[in-house]
Amino acid sequence: MIAVLQQERQALATLEADTLNAVTREKDDLCSRLATIGAGAIDPEARALVETAKSLNDVNRRVRNLLAANVSGRLDALGADRTERHAYTAG
Repeated sequence: MIAVLQQERQALATLEADTLNAVTREKDDLCSRLATIGAGAIDPEARALVETAKSLNDVNRRVRNLLAANVSGRLDALGADRTERHAYTAG
């Protein structure tokens, strides 16, 4: 999971949509497999890896949210420009 999360981070950094889609499928598959393991069945070393994966996933989530906010802001700006031009042209 850690390797997949690192691949996701790289794909986010380079905005590689195909890689992001592939990584999302891999994460989903891994989560399904991990769901079959009970929390009591992992040792302290595995628990530390889980915490590392949680941290990486949180970082990736924040990057995704920043990218989405950036796109949203740009789309809003485009909408505002269009409205302003249209209002100016009509006046």
